[in-house]
Amino acid sequence: MSEAEIIKKLQEGDENAFRQLVEKYQQLVVNTCFGLVHNTEDAEDIAQDVFIEVFRSVHKFRADSKISTWLYRIAVNRSLNFIRDNKRRKWFRSVDETSAPDSKDAYKISGETDSPDTDLENSQRTELLHAAIDSLPKNQRVAFTLNKYEDLSYKEISEVMQVSLSSVESLIHRAKKNLQKKLYTCYKKKCI
Repeated sequence: MSEAEIIKKLQEGDENAFRQLVEKYQQLVVNTCFGLVHNTEDAEDIAQDVFIEVFRSVHKFRADSKISTWLYRIAVNRSLNFIRDNKRRKWFRSVDETSAPDSKDAYKISGETDSPDTDLENSQRTELLHAAIDSLPKNQRVAFTLNKYEDLSYKEISEVMQVSLSSVESLIHRAKKNLQKKLYTCYKKKCI
């Protein structure tokens, strides 16, 4: 079923079309949310809220953009609202939480096993990176996350964020510079 057909059926209240939409885009939405909130359970909860909002407001969808762009926009807004509402800026999570598959497996090569020390060090690096990303100004954090975690092009990011292409380029450039400063300072002080 094409995007246009899915939207038409959704607007008619077709539950099967909604199920197809969720199946097709659920992982994309969860990953987008996770890239901003850095917690699997929270990302899944936010993703559920995103799809509820889509179901309730599908009649507002303008076909001048792709469904995925609309979903990214809602996911980013919901994630930022979650961060703002909860004011939960934890710089480091417990070792139990960081050893969850999403953060640990990023460092693994298939079949490779690490010592507990290496696992802990990798977890700390991941947490340090997440903390540095979380400390970025909101627009830089969103642009950087969509580009690096979701692999969106600058053009797609400009559509999601509703800003110009040059603004996206500038935001990502400043985000990289800010991250470089924060991480360099931390490594110089031997944070890990």
